[in-house]
Amino acid sequence: MQYHHVRTIPSTHNALKSNPPAIPPKTMLIAREQTAGRGQRGNSWEAEPGMNLTFSLYIIPVPVPPARQFLISEAFALAFTDLLDDYGISATIKWPNDIYVGDSKICGILIEHSLTGNRIERTILSAGLNVNQTRFLSDAPNPTSILLQPAYAGGNPLDINLLTSRLAQKIEARLDRHIYGDETPHDQFMQRLYRADNRLYPFRDNLNGETVSARISDVAPDGRLTLSLDTGEERSYLFKEVAFILTR
Repeated sequence: MQYHHVRTIPSTHNALKSNPPAIPPKTMLIAREQTAGRGQRGNSWEAEPGMNLTFSLYIIPVPVPPARQFLISEAFALAFTDLLDDYGISATIKWPNDIYVGDSKICGILIEHSLTGNRIERTILSAGLNVNQTRFLSDAPNPTSILLQPAYAGGNPLDINLLTSRLAQKIEARLDRHIYGDETPHDQFMQRLYRADNRLYPFRDNLNGETVSARISDVAPDGRLTLSLDTGEERSYLFKEVAFILTR
């Protein structure tokens, strides 16, 4: 994996996206500060300069058929739970791929594929991991960081460079096992999935505006979430078609 550090950049994701032919495979672009960091579907990501880990990773080739592209998301998200385990923090993956500690968001992930015919030509994996930030000023409802976790026994601010190196190792190991190898990440992903504990939770069905009580049943290879409603009905949703109802 190749590392490139920049002090300030509008968006690491957009920087990698804008010039793909010149980018070597497995290039990680890490920014001390992003002035226009991207989240899922155009959302922004708050990150105090120098206090968190914000980066994008360019991977090519991607030997995964488009119909099974969600396994890339599964593998990438699991790398973050692997890292947080090392710091004594038990994290879960909130569908489709945010990283949560309890009911608070510690990491946001953005994944974008470029498709050519029936194959994924290249993928950009981007993330913002809250590390040493302890005050959040945006209207994000539930942010947290590693330093805010009682389970983190270190107590002192973390070395971002060391954390970056450890995370890169976790990512590369997961990619080697699940993208370039033949081990499926799905069972492990389901074990770490937020609220996938067979209990009923409230969800908002954005297709009809209804609030439903349901259990998470499964996540399909294309990323569709299947819910089992308390009425016995099953419904499947793409991202943004359903929302978790969280309490603050």
